[in-house]
Amino acid sequence: METNNPFSRRTLIKSSILGVLAASIPNVLFANNLTEIEEGAFSDPLFHRYPSIDDEIVNEIVSVSHFNFDRVKELVTPRPELARATWDWAFGDWETALGAASHVGRRDIATFLMEHGARPDIFTFAMLGKYELVKSMIEVMPGIESIAGPHGISLLRHAKAGLRSNYGVTLSEKQIADSNALISYLEQLGSADSKEKDIEMSEDNKQKYLGDYSYGEGENEGFTVKINMRKNLSLGKLGKSGGALYQKSPNVFAYNGTPSIEVHFSLKDDQVVSLTIVEPELTLKAVKT
Repeated sequence: METNNPFSRRTLIKSSILGVLAASIPNVLFANNLTEIEEGAFSDPLFHRYPSIDDEIVNEIVSVSHFNFDRVKELVTPRPELARATWDWAFGDWETALGAASHVGRRDIATFLMEHGARPDIFTFAMLGKYELVKSMIEVMPGIESIAGPHGISLLRHAKAGLRSNYGVTLSEKQIADSNALISYLEQLGSADSKEKDIEMSEDNKQKYLGDYSYGEGENEGFTVKINMRKNLSLGKLGKSGGALYQKSPNVFAYNGTPSIEVHFSLKDDQVVSLTIVEPELTLKAVKT
């Protein structure tokens, strides 16, 4: 079947200037300035938000920036703008590629991303142990230390992540001392490790929330509630992991540091039968299957 997608053809104009001048250049000369490309070099059809970068690529670079330096280099080296990529994991839980590397303590990945144009913020500086810099930022804007980073991770936790594991990066005595000085300073402030309110639940009680919840007939129209590696309930797309849920009141949860979102669970005979996502402009009910 034929397609109107111009990128399904085997030739592309080498130069944008040639493209502009094509109408005024003799056909034979224009033809000599075309270059053949391999079939499949471009997706068909184009990404629906083209020329925005494909969501799958953005998702991947932010994902692998948590742990896979080799893949980060493969993606960013030919396309440095990906060093600034930002992804919304769900409900406005935004994270940059550099933010991902920062909260897991990947100094190597963070340094590489910054060398390719990533924009560091206070969380990156905290992970890198930049004591004087972080201290001066807080002194200039008191209270900034209480702002949480991606996934609701605090500034203090970013600072501690910088000493957790260095993946081949050998820290100098000064770097270690600066990181420890920053951690001590943030601990003394008492406001750099804010956490979501979370009413404690027994492990047995968490079990009744687990499972799949559907709000439509489509294969992706639903959620899965699991227990994550930190032993919190988490909410993700069907069959997938997602962000942590923190219990604000009985059966009412906050999602992973997104203050405008609540997840309400409905029970019948002490069994969970549905959940309802409450957003500022949307209320969505999903029935447990």
